[in-house]
Amino acid sequence: MDKQSAADKKIEWTLRIAMAGEYLGHGVFAWQLKPRFIEMLTAMTGIAGETANTLMRLIGATDIAIAAIVILKPVRIVLVYATLWAFLTSLARPIAGDPIWDFVERFANVGVPLALLFLRGLPKKKEDWFS
Repeated sequence: MDKQSAADKKIEWTLRIAMAGEYLGHGVFAWQLKPRFIEMLTAMTGIAGETANTLMRLIGATDIAIAAIVILKPVRIVLVYATLWAFLTSLARPIAGDPIWDFVERFANVGVPLALLFLRGLPKKKEDWFS
């Protein structure tokens, strides 16, 4: 393995571990029905009550699955989803009444899966989305 390849592998694993930690942490909080997460979900969608709790647990399970996938094999379609999801959940903060800086502060959450996607390469054909 040449120097550049070794450096790329270190960068890739750094991003994978960072992303897994982010999604595992958020997933556990969602599964535990963190009140602020429920408030943001309601602000973004209007969904409240038991339906919000059920949806939040589904979101938590999805986030935990993403954490596992990114460690095992960071599939491009999952990285695209994670990038969009991070953007939307960051945007939920000011919509739910937090300062705009809560949105800005979370751009690392958007940048990590996006950087990992760029490092792995943008898909060129349909099959590439799932590799």
